[in-house]
Amino acid sequence: MRPSSSPQGGLPSSPASPVDRATALRELAGLFLRLGTFAFGGPAAHIAMMEDEVVRRRGWLSREEFVDLLGATNLIPGPNSTELAIHIGHRRAGWPGLLVAGACFILPAFFMVAVIAWAYTRFGTLPKVDAVLHGVKAVIIAVVAQALWGLLRTVVRTPLAASVGAAAVAAAFMGVNELLLLLLSGLAVLAWRGMERQRPGAPRAGVAPLWPLLSLGVTTATAAAPFTLHGLFLFFVKVGSVLYGSGYVLLAFLRTGLVERYGWLTEAQLLDAVAVGQVTPGPVFTTATFIGYVMGGPSGAVVATAGIFLPAFVFVALSGPLVPRLRRSWVAGAFLDGVNVASLALMAVVTWQLGRAVLVSPLPVALAAVAAVLLIRYRVNSAWLVLGGGCVGVLAAGGLSAG
Repeated sequence: MRPSSSPQGGLPSSPASPVDRATALRELAGLFLRLGTFAFGGPAAHIAMMEDEVVRRRGWLSREEFVDLLGATNLIPGPNSTELAIHIGHRRAGWPGLLVAGACFILPAFFMVAVIAWAYTRFGTLPKVDAVLHGVKAVIIAVVAQALWGLLRTVVRTPLAASVGAAAVAAAFMGVNELLLLLLSGLAVLAWRGMERQRPGAPRAGVAPLWPLLSLGVTTATAAAPFTLHGLFLFFVKVGSVLYGSGYVLLAFLRTGLVERYGWLTEAQLLDAVAVGQVTPGPVFTTATFIGYVMGGPSGAVVATAGIFLPAFVFVALSGPLVPRLRRSWVAGAFLDGVNVASLALMAVVTWQLGRAVLVSPLPVALAAVAAVLLIRYRVNSAWLVLGGGCVGVLAAGGLSAG
């Protein structure tokens, strides 16, 4: 049985005093504003940086609690790292913490992407960011690998977990759908635990909340329509309500809806939007901010961003209070154990693929090695490592240009 936690996740189990709540909210705001400003590298990197901050440094959550929340985010649609931030805020400071953590993680990326979109609409090109990313991505490899190693030691503690994890990694490399992989892993562990129990009259319990799976079938065939802010908002609410998977899945949704069905966006604009979402820190879903600005100016940026992130807050608000209760049910707990293993398997595959793409020359290899030493041996904050990697990338690019 894993240790139970209070709804406040670190605050006293009794209702928090105004001072306690205010302090917790300030801490959440400071942490997630910083992460939203420096968390480059996509969801895997964001999750790694959150684990470093809330588990290793601050002790707000145990590794078991953190992994449970990570597994829960994989069962619902939407941006995983943003939903994890919202979960952490809810655990730390209740409903106000839920709003503060989520908003503070999103806002820095929103403003950065909006500024880039303004420059794009005025000058017609994207700023050059290759040099920054060249250094940042190398550091991200070390950050993600370190977090993944710590989480694996927590989750993969039995031959069953190791077997399910290995099968999940193989399936991910073969291109099996991420949601199907999570579902099958959870069911595999559940079936095995059920056979292990094999005693009549075992207590019945509810299963993990799989109702979000139904949303996969929620699509609407809509004819081409003139652009309106109302239509833009509804489109992004639908995307945020049904989207599982990576940024490439987001690209497919946006292309089908905005380019092919509505004709609101060109292929070139869509690819530029996705590129901006990938290269800026914070949630990749701020791609919606860029698209909204291009189509509707500042109002469009606000409407699109609110639309795509609103479902994440709703889903976490509905499912968050259930996560601690899942551990009191052997059925739900077994299923969640399987989902947790599969989640880390997916994270491992992403890390491997990113490493193969990035560690192709001496400079990024050296950067990743130095970052790993600083992170593990000296516990340097991962945000500073990411910033330093970006600076090294810019300096290296400048030296090459001068040469």
